[in-house]
Amino acid sequence: MGRENQSSTSEFFLLGLPLPLEQQDIFFSLFLGMYLTTVLGNLLIILLIRLDSRLHTPMYFFLSHLAFSDISLSTITVPKMLRNMQTHQQSIPYVGCISQMYFFIVFDCLDNFLLAVMAYDRYVAVCQPLRYTTIMRQELCISLVAGSWFFCCIHGLLHPLLLAQLSFCADSTIHHFFCDLTALLKMSCSDISLNELVIFTEGGVLFILPLSSILSSYIHIGITVLKVTSTKRLFKAFSTCGSHLFVVSLYYGTLAGVYFFSSSWDSNDKDIIASVVYTAVTPMLNPFIYSLRNRDIKQALKISVNRVSFFKWQSLNLLHAAMSIVRYIS
Repeated sequence: MGRENQSSTSEFFLLGLPLPLEQQDIFFSLFLGMYLTTVLGNLLIILLIRLDSRLHTPMYFFLSHLAFSDISLSTITVPKMLRNMQTHQQSIPYVGCISQMYFFIVFDCLDNFLLAVMAYDRYVAVCQPLRYTTIMRQELCISLVAGSWFFCCIHGLLHPLLLAQLSFCADSTIHHFFCDLTALLKMSCSDISLNELVIFTEGGVLFILPLSSILSSYIHIGITVLKVTSTKRLFKAFSTCGSHLFVVSLYYGTLAGVYFFSSSWDSNDKDIIASVVYTAVTPMLNPFIYSLRNRDIKQALKISVNRVSFFKWQSLNLLHAAMSIVRYIS
């Protein structure tokens, strides 16, 4: 952005969620609880994967990165939204707004890529189990995650660079609860045809390719599962893919439901509802989905709880012994 535009647009004002004033406290408590659940639940998954050596496999390696991405996606937007709801100060600096938009794009893209990588991992595990360890070796897993990070960071940089060429109108109010790209484009007085072209082409490709990879992986998995005659192997295949398939359905199902299958809302309301789903609802549900449907995670959690109880009991015994010694000496 030119100097004159930077001086005239030094900050924006976030309008926030379209809620009545008397309901602000209720929704503040609701979103605060959802955010704390998201952070604590995903941190617990990361911690369990780090501590339990049986979870040091490609699937859980990808899951730990997905959990970190979910924490980051919520942290970028929800705390600022909660602060605005509590203080009623909706201003955000220009640099802070652009930074928030950049990191939201990065971690939203990263979720998309990681779901595709995890689908490929499940495809190899079910369709080529004998070659799983040779295909999903450590170097490939690191390369897939590093490549996802790299492309998403580049993808996130593209839009702020294009946005810097635009000028904004006098009204600096963003009709959203965070600095969403589409909301910022609606405020521009410049020609945004190039920005829209990039969103529909480059953004569409980065959306369609992971989705196509996921669909292709699960089509092959479905064909393989239908050929299985053993009930035990069939159950194992479903338990292996069930959690991930549920998360994929939730992610893309809410996207399709909000953007494509609803015509009763205003476009601003649809954007806000979709963003709430991505930044608050889905990241909060992911730990529950993987914990409730994943036997390995539940077993690792049980072992960790038993370890904590054991160390607590041992510490109490040592404390009682020390107190007894002190009383004896005195």
